[in-house]
Amino acid sequence: MAEISVIEHIHSMQLKWSPTATGQFTSLLHDLILSAKIISRSVTKAGLVDILGGTGNINVQGEQVQKLDDFANSVMIYRMKNCGVVCALGSEEEEELVVVGSPKERGNYVIFFDPLDGSSNIDANVSIGTIFSIYRVEDDTELTKENVLRKGAEQAAAGYFLYGPSTIMVYSTGHGVYGFTLDPSVGEFLLSHDNIKIPENGKYFSANLANYGKWSEQDQKAADSFVQGGYSLRYVGSLVADFHRTLLYGGIFSYPADSKNAKGKLRLLYEANPLSFLMEQAGGLALNGSGDRVLEIVPEHIHTRTAFLFGSKNDVEKYRSVFE
Repeated sequence: MAEISVIEHIHSMQLKWSPTATGQFTSLLHDLILSAKIISRSVTKAGLVDILGGTGNINVQGEQVQKLDDFANSVMIYRMKNCGVVCALGSEEEEELVVVGSPKERGNYVIFFDPLDGSSNIDANVSIGTIFSIYRVEDDTELTKENVLRKGAEQAAAGYFLYGPSTIMVYSTGHGVYGFTLDPSVGEFLLSHDNIKIPENGKYFSANLANYGKWSEQDQKAADSFVQGGYSLRYVGSLVADFHRTLLYGGIFSYPADSKNAKGKLRLLYEANPLSFLMEQAGGLALNGSGDRVLEIVPEHIHTRTAFLFGSKNDVEKYRSVFE
């Protein structure tokens, strides 16, 4: 198979689906990929250059900020603010939306990102990642709450970088899901997973069962049906890693609301929306705690949270049937 780079792939997809594209999107992806390479380099050397452990600060989510969190966030914000095609950005680590440039100079894209998902696992050398969600706004569009906080179905693209045994990029522009593995010998992400499709049925059930006692009776009943039905339990505790395994092998992931997090714990804009976009493009389903499509939720603010259920189509339908 020809070694197709991610930029070549993006170009070919644009020629096929957006022949009048201006090149802004390719420029954005180029800087996003460069950010991931810089973060990946630091992740692989984290134990050698004193960027393990916490900073002593608490982020807007009420969580301990890790040194690598802080570094990854700084890299992403710097590159996205200076790539020339972004008009606003939101980071899971920042309290407010960041508007970039003046109305006459700005680009046409809004990006939301979780700079380092799974950072609580950093010191244990568990796979972590960067998740991104991209929206397009038209020229001269006022950056109001309504124009920026849109439902996930309107995403122009979404994806993630997984920093594990190898560094992998998975992305979609709404025309299938594609995976690329970073070849450090040439410094390029090369196509390794062409047109990914999740199996309709899986054999893995992924959930934090330590929270079982805090779930609703319906969520407990649904979990019981998979545990007692012979599904193997798999839970990393790093969302991007759990998602990647589910995408490739099938099965189901559940992070329901509980007595402590009545609306759910995962972030709609930074985690649930981009991953739901990918899951649906791969033939799976992604729902909230009410059994509704995640991509139809209109965010109330940039840190809106949601319950999150995704995976193989038949497995998710089985889970949802408990609520009917």
